[in-house]
Amino acid sequence: MKFLLLKPGFLPAEYIRGKRAGYLNPIKKYVFTSAVFFIAFFSLFKAGENLKMNVDQPISTADRVAYIKKLKGALSKDTANTSWKAALLLLEDSSRVLTNEDMMPYWDDFNYVNLGKRSYKNKQEYDSIQQTLPAGKKDGWLLRKMQYRNLELKQRYKMDPRSGMNKMMETFLHKLPLLLFVSLPIFALLLKLLYFRRKKFYYADHGIFSIYHYIFSFFLLLLVLSLDELGDFTGWDIFDIMALILFLSGGVYLFMAMRRFYGQGFFKTLFKFTLLNIGAILALVLLFFVFLIFSVYTI
Repeated sequence: MKFLLLKPGFLPAEYIRGKRAGYLNPIKKYVFTSAVFFIAFFSLFKAGENLKMNVDQPISTADRVAYIKKLKGALSKDTANTSWKAALLLLEDSSRVLTNEDMMPYWDDFNYVNLGKRSYKNKQEYDSIQQTLPAGKKDGWLLRKMQYRNLELKQRYKMDPRSGMNKMMETFLHKLPLLLFVSLPIFALLLKLLYFRRKKFYYADHGIFSIYHYIFSFFLLLLVLSLDELGDFTGWDIFDIMALILFLSGGVYLFMAMRRFYGQGFFKTLFKFTLLNIGAILALVLLFFVFLIFSVYTI
C-alpha cells in the first residue's frame, strides 16, 4: 500500500523486472480491491432512490400549463381516452400540488432508449410509419430491434415507467464491474499504441501497469465516495471540495506513474497522457452505450 499510494509506477516497474516475491500478486489484489469498492458502491448508491430524487419535486406553474396544453391537444385527437381525461382533471385542480411522479403514469411518450426525435405509442404505429418512408430513410436492422424493445418496455411498464427505469438502471449498475473489467485490456491496448516504439514493453507489461492503475483508482474512489457521504451527512461543503480535489489527483497520479514506468520526459509524457485520457474516455462512452443497451434487453 505504501508503494502503491506514494510511488506511482513503482510497483508495475518492479513486477516487469521480476521482483515479485515481496509484493502481493496484482491480479489477486485487483479482484480484492474491486470487490471491496463495489460492495461499498452498491451499499451507497441505489438506483431507485436516486431516480426518485429526480421526480418527487413539485412541477412548476409553467410545466403545469405545458402539460395541460399537451393533454388538450391529445384529447382533441382521442376524445375517448379516459387516462388523459383523468390527468387533465388533476392538472386543472390548482389547489393540488403535483409532482413529476404523479404525472408519470400518463407519460405515453416516455422512452427507455432515446432513438430519435419521434416517439411511438406501439409497434403497430411504428411499423405503419416505417412502411410509408422511402427505403433510404427507414431504420436499419439494429435500430428497428432497439425500437421494438423500447416499445415492449413502454407497454410493459405503461402505468409505472419509473419502475421500468429503476430496473434498467439497477441492471446496468450491477454490470459496472464487468464493464470496468472489459475496459482494462482496452486501456492497456491504448498504452501499447502510444508506446509502440518502446520495443522492450510487451502488451502484458502495459496490462500490468493498467492493473495497478485500476487498483489505485478503486482505493481513490473509495475515499471520494466516503468524503461525499460525509458531506451529505454533515452538510459541510468542505468535504465535497476535498472529494473533488482528491478525484482530480487521480490524473496527477497517472501522469507521474507513466513518467516513472516508461521513463520519458515531461512534455512527451504529457502529450501521451492527454491522448490516453481522450482515448479512454471515448472507449468508456462506447462501453457504457453497449452495456446500457444490453441492460435494456435483460430487464
